[in-house]
Amino acid sequence: MPHDIRSNPATAEITSETIEVLHNRVSIRKYSQEPVTEAQVEAILKAAFRAPTSSNIHAYSVIVVRDPAVKQELAVLTGNQKHVADCPVYLQFCADLTRMEAAMKRHGHDMENNNLEYGLVASIDAALVGMSAYVAADSLGIKGLMIGAVRNKPLDVGKLLGMPRRVYPVFGMCLGWPAEAPKQKPRMDYDLVVHHERYSTEGLEAGLDAYDAALAAHYDSVGKKTTRDSWTRDIDEKFSVPRRDKLREYLKQMGFDFR
Repeated sequence: MPHDIRSNPATAEITSETIEVLHNRVSIRKYSQEPVTEAQVEAILKAAFRAPTSSNIHAYSVIVVRDPAVKQELAVLTGNQKHVADCPVYLQFCADLTRMEAAMKRHGHDMENNNLEYGLVASIDAALVGMSAYVAADSLGIKGLMIGAVRNKPLDVGKLLGMPRRVYPVFGMCLGWPAEAPKQKPRMDYDLVVHHERYSTEGLEAGLDAYDAALAAHYDSVGKKTTRDSWTRDIDEKFSVPRRDKLREYLKQMGFDFR
């Protein structure tokens, strides 16, 4: 057994410090005034940059934002999310094809015919780095919150943060020392999302009923208004009408064709 993995004899569950960090993860929206230092950010990002990257392309970039005025503008662009303005440091994770294009130009090619694969790989690269940064920060006690709403107005976010062509904002991340300890939201049952050998829809409806009940109970416990069909109703209300229906058009303007 590796030295950093231990088994709890009382529950026979295998665990480690990293597993416990993930099990205890919550989204933090209120931060203390304690600063997140540049050295801490650098340590977090250098660790995150060891995340897998398809074909060693490094198709991501991170913009570190501390300027209160810029964070306030980002807060407005992401739907007036107060925590974007209030967090000590905001990280913008970007899909970035500029270095790939520069490499190809050295050898007589360009990316004008870029397709879905380029954009998808760059987006996955950025997501892998982002989650790695999140876990690295959490291991230090610095908590985070993912901000997907940067894709509401990617052109405006790109302009604000000086993104050149072939770069687009995939998601942002607020980082800071927590000033709250919210109750952890339940996740779907393990057996509903894990399949063995072949995908199976057996138990789907019962699993959704169980998660509706679990999430409704959670919201009841924190005083949040909900319905008994909490998750399925929320998903239907949010996604039955297309969201960000101009996103492909916007990303094409930013140099990502997604054909």
